[in-house]
Amino acid sequence: MSTANRQTERSAATRQALLRVGKRLFAKSGYGGTATEEIVRQARVTRGALYHHFRDKQDLFLAVLDEEQKRLAARAAAAAAAEPDPWRAMIAGTNSFLETCLDPAVQQIVLIDAPAVLGLERWRETDQSYYLASVKRLLEASIAQGLIDKQPVAPLAHVIFGALNEAALVIARAEDKEAARREVSDVVRRLFEGLQGKPRNCAPD
Repeated sequence: MSTANRQTERSAATRQALLRVGKRLFAKSGYGGTATEEIVRQARVTRGALYHHFRDKQDLFLAVLDEEQKRLAARAAAAAAAEPDPWRAMIAGTNSFLETCLDPAVQQIVLIDAPAVLGLERWRETDQSYYLASVKRLLEASIAQGLIDKQPVAPLAHVIFGALNEAALVIARAEDKEAARREVSDVVRRLFEGLQGKPRNCAPD
């Protein structure tokens, strides 16, 4: 292996170590409670290595957040892909999303700290970039196949997206998160049923 290749591998390993430790500490202590000194200590790298890969702690947090959002989006997409039609696919993806809200790392990093670190408007735009287009496609396909009533897709997608974000926050902030998950799922089930012209017995669990 060439020297350049070894350096590239070491650099990639250092970045992954910082992301791994950053995620663990952000999840445990929150963004505000995580010090860069602790990140570099646990990652066993120098402060210079941290600033080589990331501008500052916020930049590292954003990279951790991006990895988490991609992981959640991929999980929801996999759940949706296993379903026979777009309406059931959207419901399966919704269930997957709500289930991930029981993960303490998701609660702290994605739902609690991300809006505060990014600012509400930037957080909304970033969050939508992972999911909103998929929601619109599934709604359009559901309407085209007669699975739900015809209605304006863009505003409907935003309403659904906003409702699911609020549902996620209810779970994240609840003392009994399992109970909150069950209650939220029932509310979401009723919301989805309202989009159909008649009951189709395929609402969220």
